[in-house]
Amino acid sequence: MFFSYNNENIRYTGRFGEVKKEGLPSSMTSTATGAQIEFNFIGDALQLEFDVSHSDFPRAHLYIEVDGGARIQTPVEKYIRVTAKNHGEHSIKIIVKSGVEYLDRWKLPLNSKVAFVGFNADGIAPIVPDERKTVEFIGDSITEGILVAEEYVYEDERFNRPWQDDATSTYAWLFAEAMNLRPYPMGYGSVGVTRGGNGGVPKAAEAYPYNFDGSPITYPSCDYIVINHGANDRIPGTNTPKPEYLPEYEGLLKLVRSRNPEAKIIVLSPFCGAMDDILPEFVESFNKDNNDSVYYISSHGWVPLEPLHPLRDGHKIIAKNLTEEFKKLGI
Repeated sequence: MFFSYNNENIRYTGRFGEVKKEGLPSSMTSTATGAQIEFNFIGDALQLEFDVSHSDFPRAHLYIEVDGGARIQTPVEKYIRVTAKNHGEHSIKIIVKSGVEYLDRWKLPLNSKVAFVGFNADGIAPIVPDERKTVEFIGDSITEGILVAEEYVYEDERFNRPWQDDATSTYAWLFAEAMNLRPYPMGYGSVGVTRGGNGGVPKAAEAYPYNFDGSPITYPSCDYIVINHGANDRIPGTNTPKPEYLPEYEGLLKLVRSRNPEAKIIVLSPFCGAMDDILPEFVESFNKDNNDSVYYISSHGWVPLEPLHPLRDGHKIIAKNLTEEFKKLGI
């Protein structure tokens, strides 16, 4: 029996948008790593179906987890078969692990995406609500999980990236796990508050309201929102911010606040060591001018400045420090 992507018993977490466009299979689609699909199926096997039209190689990679067991990594294919040990009710979680930041992931038809069409199984069972508090992350390639693994090296970096990148190894994902929060990551390589990034993604404030071009986000406001931007907003070759950095950051903060009036917003300084001398005063001034209570956390000295993209161990250190500093805020 086929169950469509829009079945009420399928839960989506993160930046998923419904695609209904002539010439494309209808689907629930994401280009943001860390997004998740969850449901309970009945039987001893199911066949997942994805829209892979216009998807360039290498395709995005998934983690698939059945009954809370080990995660298995696989590229997105039109059909992926999953089997269980016995006939019965089973849970499945699908995580968008990694993509290719250089491929178009903003304008349809999208060249790097996870477009879930539905699945075949004997049945579907209701899913238990996830009552955890939520945390949204707004960041760049580090939040996306770019280059966290150094054990996968090929001649052509492009074909390497789905193996090297991993949303579940990032500081954001690890922090959410440590705090028992449900994560909503928004990380895109090379994006900043002053510039757009790879894959056609616009600058942070322009991208924030959307899953991808023309697809507004629909999930509820998160309880906590962590913003980490600045590494891509420096004058090239320096740690000096571009002149428009603070005005653009202010615009982003105002946008985020307007869309999330009750959220606790945290500005986290870039891990590259930049902006830490200007962001504390900026946040203080923003709060005073807007009668707000945005929090500031300095990441100064948490990890070495090189590599720019921390490896897995670096992300673990950042997550540990962020967890400790977050708890001190008492929010």
